[in-house]
Amino acid sequence: MSALIEQVAAHWEFVSPLLRKPGNEEDYDRLVAALDELLELIGEDEAHPLMSLVDIIGEWIEAWDHQHRPMPKASGVETLRYLMREHGMSQSDLPGVGTQSVVSEVLSGKRQLNLRQIRWLAGRFGVSVETFI
Repeated sequence: MSALIEQVAAHWEFVSPLLRKPGNEEDYDRLVAALDELLELIGEDEAHPLMSLVDIIGEWIEAWDHQHRPMPKASGVETLRYLMREHGMSQSDLPGVGTQSVVSEVLSGKRQLNLRQIRWLAGRFGVSVETFI
């Protein structure tokens, strides 16, 4: 048996809870708590030896979230409202969409975004055009 396997075997009871994909909410919560502790320990050190464990646990948590907690699909207008709030923007800050009255009609659902407006918004916010479709 190699020295590495001997070390793993000697410490397995302490390590094994972190090396299991979540099978239920309790497992998920345990991994989230462990990830929080690891991130606090590692800080900004991308080269930390435990970074690979952070990556593994993070991927398992993300997979669980995608399967068990899917994000609701926001409409293009809902996304636009959110981005405007996050960037502290008003209707007048979106000249590529049109006049304030046009932006108001889009935001109220009275008017649909057209392709030109969607392209402009995607460029303005640095997101894909699919964000507003």
